Amino acid sequence: MLKSPAVVATAPCTTAVPPPPLRVYMYDLPRRFNVGMLNRRSTSEAPVTAADFPPWPKNSGLKRQHSVEYWMMGSLLYGDGDRSGAIRVLDPELADVFFVPFFSSLSFNTHGHHMTDAETKIDRQLQIDLMEFLRQSKYWQRSGGRDHVFPMTHPNAFRFLRDQLNESIQVVVDFSRYPRSVSNLNKDVVSPYVHVVDSFTDDKPQDPFESRTTLLFFRGKTFRKDEGIVRVKLAKILAGYDDVHYERSIATGENIKLSSKGMRSSKFCLHPAGDTPSSCRLFDAIVSHCVPVIVSDQIELPFEDEIDYSQFSVFFSFKEALEPGYMINQLRKFPKQKWTEMWRKLKNISHHYEFQYPPEREDAVYMLWRQIKHKLPAMRRSVHRSWRLKIPDWWKKR
Repeated sequence: MLKSPAVVATAPCTTAVPPPPLRVYMYDLPRRFNVGMLNRRSTSEAPVTAADFPPWPKNSGLKRQHSVEYWMMGSLLYGDGDRSGAIRVLDPELADVFFVPFFSSLSFNTHGHHMTDAETKIDRQLQIDLMEFLRQSKYWQRSGGRDHVFPMTHPNAFRFLRDQLNESIQVVVDFSRYPRSVSNLNKDVVSPYVHVVDSFTDDKPQDPFESRTTLLFFRGKTFRKDEGIVRVKLAKILAGYDDVHYERSIATGENIKLSSKGMRSSKFCLHPAGDTPSSCRLFDAIVSHCVPVIVSDQIELPFEDEIDYSQFSVFFSFKEALEPGYMINQLRKFPKQKWTEMWRKLKNISHHYEFQYPPEREDAVYMLWRQIKHKLPAMRRSVHRSWRLKIPDWWKKR
């Protein structure tokens, strides 16, 4: 939710004249770097245009949650800066930033998803070819890549050469897999996952609190790596409660529908850490208007300079959540009026988490371009400093 009395109002959308859109130069890359992975039978290498931009496949499963790269590219091809917050410029000299339309997340998911597959060599070669191309660009050379934008929302995206993007603006969902020297909050942008459940567009009950009969809902994988081990522990802690639904499940088309139904009939939706601190489940809960219960000590959240998550989410530390009975007791005595206020705010802000084509003003892609725009002053300072330094940057040694 945006920090203003009207909840969804911000300076950019309430002023009579909106600020000018971000000017973005998008490289024309062969299709094998992007939409060619959506239709691997196509042999065309011509750069994609608005006229032949393919729709996102309906039956793509969990690949959809990492598809931010696709929607950002689509917003530039569509060509309406008022709707998307960014406009494509064909003259690179006019650009604020340079967008690199390499679908690095889809490449990981398509070419050797299990990392030991022989096909993973294709993913690696695409990264090598891309960096060779960029190093020949005078605009990459001019800034050292600092004004170049790379969407990479899968934690293993661009995994072979990611350290070569340590100066660039990365669009990520969290920072757990890479050191601060490669990805950090100062230069990079946190994106939502693309939600996989359908948005709840007809959520108009007379009494939303009473209509949602399940107190706490979770449906998903319970065996995860790293901080995700909390899911196994929570399964034991939450067993035996009649008003809690905690179920181990894998993401199939039918199971996603069942998850959507469960979220829409629950007051609170549990978001424990997975393999990384964030997961798609949080954004599924938001578009289902189910108050998120976030159990992830190191999570970073998108748009947090504009949105105050404490106004529609509940947070528990690992320690609190794993104390028997504590979390459930807190949720059971949660005031109905306060919950209803959170539910209303979820309805008011959920459009900020929608990825769509054509883009819409204030949707997720619009918010991402605005976040990138916020990075421009620091990025320009970094570029200008790099031009005059005669020795290695001393700040990086601290």
